Amino acid sequence: MNAQRAEGFEPFAFPDSRLLILGSFPSVRSRAQGFYYGNPQNRFWKTVCGFFGEPVPADVAGKKQFLRRRKIALWDIVMSCEIVGSSDASIREEDLADVASLVAGSAIEAVFCNGKTAYAMLMRRPSPGVRVECLPSTSPANPRFSAEAWEQALRSVFGEKI
Repeated sequence: MNAQRAEGFEPFAFPDSRLLILGSFPSVRSRAQGFYYGNPQNRFWKTVCGFFGEPVPADVAGKKQFLRRRKIALWDIVMSCEIVGSSDASIREEDLADVASLVAGSAIEAVFCNGKTAYAMLMRRPSPGVRVECLPSTSPANPRFSAEAWEQALRSVFGEKI
């Protein structure tokens, strides 16, 4: 399979967003769906919605409403790149997002990197000026995923489960 140039998504954020969850780059399924974490095997939605005691919304519109209501922003550190399928390891010729500018124009108090790739790439940019935490990737390819690590991190921003 050959690498193809692909474009990521614009940030999904609002001025009152409190948390930015930063991924690496959208998967093939996410790009086809047009929104973050579109692979139903990815643990992201189950983990974050579960923290708040809510079911996973059935569609993109519901997911956007959930994020807006819970003051969670989503973005990926890679804006565009050459990539083979959904493999982070194959990312080349990447254009990185200006996370510091997004954070500066918002109420974001923490950035949670969804996996080591997002964290490593973020560290190549100027500091976003808020707490940055690397969490285990929610990707179905990650055998070391920890819902407990995500719950603890989310609690540090939002307090106890709602």
